[in-house]
Amino acid sequence: MNILDKIKAIAKDKETINVIVEIQKGSKNKYEFDKETGLIKLDRVSHTSQDFPFDYGFVPNTLWYDGDPLDVVLMTTYALMPGILLEARPVAIMHMTDTGDSDAKIICVPAKDPRFENLKDLSDINAHLIKEYKHFYENYKTLQNKIVTIDGIDGKDKAWEAIHESIELFEKKK
Repeated sequence: MNILDKIKAIAKDKETINVIVEIQKGSKNKYEFDKETGLIKLDRVSHTSQDFPFDYGFVPNTLWYDGDPLDVVLMTTYALMPGILLEARPVAIMHMTDTGDSDAKIICVPAKDPRFENLKDLSDINAHLIKEYKHFYENYKTLQNKIVTIDGIDGKDKAWEAIHESIELFEKKK
């Protein structure tokens, strides 16, 4: 058993989720949570010239259709270090297919950053940022000859549906 087994997916306030940061904004290093040790390990270095334009992590004690915990795209003021735990407010979901598997991304903001206090749903996100996120994902695996498609973006209600679904998938597998 590792420490992440004790962290609930949904935070105590029931309006935010717990997120573990794996990759900091501006990095090409692809870190992933190691299920055996509970540590964050370097999985690979991106093949692309693009840096991650956001912090990236996962929701503990969830499972998605790609076999991994539910992914989070985290809009932050300053880059966060891998391994950081924070409470985040879901504002949207990016429906993505990565090499044939559903690989949804929950778009969140840190719950305790006043700069994002008024960002509550997809319509509050700067449209250009959404274009950047889509562009990143549609292109970050091209040099590996892998196809990633964005199948749409929905607001916070659909994000919460996916969060609850990922908790159910995790519980069924346990």
